[in-house]
Amino acid sequence: MDSLSASELSERLREEINRAGREGVPLCCLLVTIGNIEELSREHGRELSNRALAYVASALRRQLRDFDRIGRPGEGELLVVLPGADGPRGETVARRVLDRLRSIKIEADGKRRPLCISVGLAAWREGVDGEELIAQTRAAAQRASGEASPGGATASPPALGRP
Repeated sequence: MDSLSASELSERLREEINRAGREGVPLCCLLVTIGNIEELSREHGRELSNRALAYVASALRRQLRDFDRIGRPGEGELLVVLPGADGPRGETVARRVLDRLRSIKIEADGKRRPLCISVGLAAWREGVDGEELIAQTRAAAQRASGEASPGGATASPPALGRP
C-alpha cells in the first residue's frame, strides 16, 4: 500500500481518533523524520529525496500490520498510525522500525551514506485531535534527533510525545 497523502492521512487519523474515543481502544502514532532529506534534495534533486521517502515507507510497511497506515504529513516525514496500540506497544514498534531504518543507505554520485532518521512517538489521549497528536509526535521526533548517534539514528529509545 502506498503512503497516504496529507489529506487522506488527516481523514484516517480523524477516523481512528473517533474510534478510539468511542470504543475506548488505544491509539498511537509514530513520526519518522529524515533529517538530511533537504540536503539530499539540494545536492541531488527532488527526485532522489522522493525516492528515499518512498523506499523508507516501503521498508516501514513490512514492519507493520495490514491495518496500520503510513502517510506523509510534511516534507521529509512519515506518520505511522497504529490503531489498538498503546504507548508501550508503540515503543516496541518504534524500536523495530528504528532498527530496520538504521540499515538504509542512499547511494548518490557513487557514494553511500546513511539517512538521519529520528522517530517520535505519541499515544492518543481523550481530548487530543489529529493535528495536536501530529504536533506531539513532531516534538518527540525533534527531541529524538537531538539524541541522534553519528550513524544517523537515535541511539536511545524513541522519544515519547506528551500532551
